Amino acid sequence: MAETSTHENHRLLVSTRNTHKVEEIRAILGTAFAVSDLTILPDMPAVEESGITFEDNATLKAVSASQRFEGWVMADDSGLEVDALAGAPGVYSARYAGADASAADNNALLLRNLDGVRGKERSARFRCVIVLARAGRKLAAFEGAVEGLIVNERKGAGGFGYDPLFVPAGSCETFGQLPAEVKNRLSHRAQALGKLRDWRGWW
Repeated sequence: MAETSTHENHRLLVSTRNTHKVEEIRAILGTAFAVSDLTILPDMPAVEESGITFEDNATLKAVSASQRFEGWVMADDSGLEVDALAGAPGVYSARYAGADASAADNNALLLRNLDGVRGKERSARFRCVIVLARAGRKLAAFEGAVEGLIVNERKGAGGFGYDPLFVPAGSCETFGQLPAEVKNRLSHRAQALGKLRDWRGWW
């Protein structure tokens, strides 16, 4: 659950226009930070996610936005790593089925690519890396990961992205079925945000 802390007066810009992601970050951090997103910087150009790792892409987004915003900036890059697919979709999770692919398109392609793969062979993990930046400089990186399995069909209407296909270890329900408050205790993003919240550099 989110905790109130001495970070109460910190403004934190999340370098994204993904409303689902920002809502989740706000829910996890609670009142610890005043969270905004790139809608407050309408002239901010899109950043090409050309990195080969989640940290590379998070760094590109955080540093770029921090050059235009006076304060703390964080960027999250996250995705799904499926063992049977050699770690794919990985950094290409959001565009797995193409540059303009929807979540449904990505989910459908993932299921097709796992056709014939059964049981524990469908092991996967969600991974998240958050980079914190200020004044054009990367300050720290925080990582979280949660292990689980990919189910055979979409289950649940909650969450976003691959959530309806991913059952976290120890659960019988997908992230799409679990209540948001439960997911926000277990998720890769919650783990990374917890490390950000506890970062000694705030003081």
